[in-house]
Amino acid sequence: STMESARSERSILPNGKGHCQLNVDWRPSNRFDDPGSTLAENIEFLPNGEGKKPRFTDFEGKTSFGMSVFNLGNAIMGSGILGLAYAMANTGILLFLFLLTAVAGLSCYSIHLLLKSSGVVGIRSYEQLGFRAFGITGKMAAGIAITLQNIGAMSSYLYIVKSEFPLVLQAFLKADTNSGEWYLNGNYLVVLVSLSLILPLALMKQLGYLGYASGFSLSCMVFFLSAVIYKKFQILCPFEEFSANSTLAHAHSNATANHAHGYHNGHVMVDDSHCSPQMFTVNTHTAYTIPILAFAFVCHPEVLPIYTELRNPTQRKMQHISNISILIMYTMYFLAALFGYLTFYTNVEAELLHTYSRIDPYDTLILCVRLAVLTAVTLTVPIVLFPVRRAIQEMIFPNKTFNWIRHVAIAVVLLTFINMLVIFAPNILGIFGIIGATSAPCLIFIFPAVFYIRIVPKDKEPMRSTPKIFAACFAGLGVLFMIMSLSFIIIDWTTGSSSALGGH
Repeated sequence: STMESARSERSILPNGKGHCQLNVDWRPSNRFDDPGSTLAENIEFLPNGEGKKPRFTDFEGKTSFGMSVFNLGNAIMGSGILGLAYAMANTGILLFLFLLTAVAGLSCYSIHLLLKSSGVVGIRSYEQLGFRAFGITGKMAAGIAITLQNIGAMSSYLYIVKSEFPLVLQAFLKADTNSGEWYLNGNYLVVLVSLSLILPLALMKQLGYLGYASGFSLSCMVFFLSAVIYKKFQILCPFEEFSANSTLAHAHSNATANHAHGYHNGHVMVDDSHCSPQMFTVNTHTAYTIPILAFAFVCHPEVLPIYTELRNPTQRKMQHISNISILIMYTMYFLAALFGYLTFYTNVEAELLHTYSRIDPYDTLILCVRLAVLTAVTLTVPIVLFPVRRAIQEMIFPNKTFNWIRHVAIAVVLLTFINMLVIFAPNILGIFGIIGATSAPCLIFIFPAVFYIRIVPKDKEPMRSTPKIFAACFAGLGVLFMIMSLSFIIIDWTTGSSSALGGH
């Protein structure tokens, strides 16, 4: 998307006065921040001509280009990467590549719509864009969608910590399943991780500080990817299942191995007729992969907060950040799916790392990889929490200046709520599947398109102009994805099967 080339221009707000200050009376220019102001009043601020850029008066950012790429990349990267090899097994390599490329392109276009809308009104907040487009209804719709989407994502991440962390520790310590040690209890571990790692990071005042944590999180995923590529050349197809008899070498009880894998009598060879890659496959699970891929690049709630905190912000610079982040994730997604699929072919499971455990549950490399994925997922939580706190502040405490007590309180309440969900009501998490299937298409497809159609003035782009027709088709695509995802979830519930609909 070609945009106005832009001169960097310092913002007129003094630093350090909170990241979302709207409507503060002492400011030299208050035009942008009064949600009631008309577009006519804002004309002098519009980007007219090639050399000018929208003048944002909402906040002066300090975050560098690189840190912003790390943060956005971390926001995109979720646990969904573990299910992509399974998705590829159900589509074939070429169809998967086509779908992934299409979705990456659509995500870039969607971010372009958001940035263009925010450039017109001079405000970099999803909720305020909603306000400009549809008044209080639009603001609440955006705020609620962001809150539900991201609470769902955080719950799924913490649920992974709760269920996976004890298993990894147990395998490292070669402990017995029923030893009952507190440190093998997922509920204690998830609270410990939330208090010691997530909460301190979630209390950061600005997203920029999280850049280092995001960089580390992404390097954990690079380690995961390297291990998947390495294992492809180490594991031969057809592979040998791990079985009860071979556990004697590990000085481990037969009971645990049988319990974990249910295979007896020596090594079970997997049929080698499945050892050739498929370019195109269509089966009963193929349709399920479309929603998984459609939401593979969900980072839209984080785009505008990252834009707000960017140093010398221009629409072009933020679009470059988004494109680079999506390109990096696109490459990692494709390589992880490809090598995972080429290792196990049709035997790949919905959760890739569990497939490696079928060969050897005590493989140190795979245990380290599982630990790295857990670390990456944990470090994504603070980034995902950031837009929720911002949305809550916009909805419940509009026009308030930054306040540390409120800032800390919202983070603590959110984390407590999510921990209680994960510990006491894990069955409710299924409902977040439905919420995700509703909020994700809204945030990625529907809201950016309808906000854009409403916000860009008709004299600049008439309703029948190509950009607006494209935007309308884009919103229609979002509705289609929403209907698909919801129907698959309902089919799953009624038939009682569980497909790999998940990830972020």
